[in-house]
Amino acid sequence: MEKTLILIKPNAIQRGLTGDIITRFERKGLRFVGMKMLFMTDELVAEHYAHLVARPFFPYLKASMQAAPLIACCLEGAEAVETVRQMVGVTNSRKALPGTIRGDFSMSGEQNVVHASDSVENALVEINRFFKPEELFDYQSAVTCFEYGGEETIKYK
Repeated sequence: MEKTLILIKPNAIQRGLTGDIITRFERKGLRFVGMKMLFMTDELVAEHYAHLVARPFFPYLKASMQAAPLIACCLEGAEAVETVRQMVGVTNSRKALPGTIRGDFSMSGEQNVVHASDSVENALVEINRFFKPEELFDYQSAVTCFEYGGEETIKYK
């Protein structure tokens, strides 16, 4: 099974959207294999958003990510990275389609409620950034046979 990272951002925590966001992923059939609440340090923000540090909006992004705690989640499922990206919607929430998490819960390009890994390679890097190996759990879901059919049940056990 493929793993990916999502961050439920501080603005979602402040707005009381955590349960709604988690429920969407659970109802889709993705399995939570790691979850924790934390405050992002200056170092963690700079590392996670290294590709944006030189951009003029970075101070606003940093302040936003440090405004309250966030919830880091590791999700597992078939094609988890792509599936989660589709569920989350595009970065600018005003352009995100209705039915996506950003499209339903946000009006901002910056305060867009969640972060989701954008590739399998980045997911591995990001998961390792936020989780120690012992903080991730490998367990058999009792409903996998109802979430995947036929050959998928064997393939994605």
